[in-house]
Amino acid sequence: MVLKQAYIEFSRLAGYFKSVSLLAVRLILAYGFYGPAMMKWSDIDSVAKWFGSMGMPFPALNAYMAATTELAGAMLLTLGLFTRLISIPLMIVMVVAIVVVHLPHGFSAGGNGFEIPLYYFIMLFVLLAHGGGRFSLDRVIFKEEA
Repeated sequence: MVLKQAYIEFSRLAGYFKSVSLLAVRLILAYGFYGPAMMKWSDIDSVAKWFGSMGMPFPALNAYMAATTELAGAMLLTLGLFTRLISIPLMIVMVVAIVVVHLPHGFSAGGNGFEIPLYYFIMLFVLLAHGGGRFSLDRVIFKEEA
């Protein structure tokens, strides 16, 4: 009985960290998407050629879509604006990256495997389910629960 009460109280107190943890996830993801987006935009033609070399259909269109999604995602996640909505196309980008680029290399991030894109996908799934949290424009504009 005492253990149960202690756990219930611990869980209640830990709940205060929900919005801080959602903010941290948003900012980490925003940082993680910003660099690759800027690299793609700095030489979009090379990215399109690379996509084509992997057999991706419509490589130029996909290069622009990936770069735009990543850059818009970085901005929106930083602000916590349309957090749930932007999580969906970013999750699609991660699935494509896993299947087309990383899967043949196995799991380990050290071997260019799918570990990091999988972690990003899972973090995006958390944001899709929970939203941007208390420290987001979603909360201010749309009155989302924190």
